[in-house]
Amino acid sequence: MLHIATSWALWPALFAAGLAGAGFAFRTDAPLLWFNVVYLTIVIAIAVFERLMPYEREWLKHDGETLNDIAHTLLTKGGVQIAAAIGASAPMAIATVAQPAFASAAATWPDHWPLVLQVVLGLVIAEFGLYVAHRAAHEFLSLWRFHALHHSVERLWVVNTGRFHVVDSLFKIALSQIPLYLLGASLPVFLWISAVTAFIGLLTHCNMDVRTGPLDWVFSTPRLHRWHHSKVLAEGNTNYGENLVVWDQIFGTYFNPPRRPPADIGISGRIAEGFLAQLVQPFSAKGFRQILGRRHKPQVSSLSGKEEAVPE
Repeated sequence: MLHIATSWALWPALFAAGLAGAGFAFRTDAPLLWFNVVYLTIVIAIAVFERLMPYEREWLKHDGETLNDIAHTLLTKGGVQIAAAIGASAPMAIATVAQPAFASAAATWPDHWPLVLQVVLGLVIAEFGLYVAHRAAHEFLSLWRFHALHHSVERLWVVNTGRFHVVDSLFKIALSQIPLYLLGASLPVFLWISAVTAFIGLLTHCNMDVRTGPLDWVFSTPRLHRWHHSKVLAEGNTNYGENLVVWDQIFGTYFNPPRRPPADIGISGRIAEGFLAQLVQPFSAKGFRQILGRRHKPQVSSLSGKEEAVPE
């Protein structure tokens, strides 16, 4: 009974704790420092619960990629934070000067709304960009070459949450944040969207035995994301939402059948060994073929490049 009660309470409790901690951090004189303290605290809490009540015990075994996962996380998450810090106000100022049309667009943001409603609106708008970027990364081989790094994992756990190629991350940042800049969203809106994304990302990849029930219809939950990592195309090319699944619902890519998501995950291609090798692999023709798992020169098309690839 305790296990069942904990499995229902854990996801919302950790998410709420993360947001409460973020609220504290944003009110301090060193918001970035304290946000990272809160972030690492949630990471540790998830790591503990992954050991106490794992979803998949096989995923507790070492895969030799932990250091690479951490390195990619530091690069991509650090890059996101630096970009947000530098670009929080500058892009709108530049846009207003360079393109007068942007100035009128900036006036459309409902800054008179309560902050919580502004954040919800910002999340929905940003999520559309994330959805488009994520779906495109699955449907175009020229983008899949970078996104495959994330799907190459054979287990899901809190540490490989940030295992993204930096090009993949920058593409998602551009499509999700630029519309908010142009609409004139304020810095607090960006901060809270970043907080929601950070904590949902951790929880989405966790190896905890959690039950999310009706939350699956709104948020990107561990259950939904485990389907997204399936090797089966019909299952893997679904649930593209990063925080919310509203656009998956609208565009018909929502997938949540009444059975256990797969534990056998990964890709048909091969990812290089080592952090630096993984960064440069997508830029060479040989690396591209390795990622796709094809002997012949690939043709860029609207295929995902996962199970459709012919193994080498």
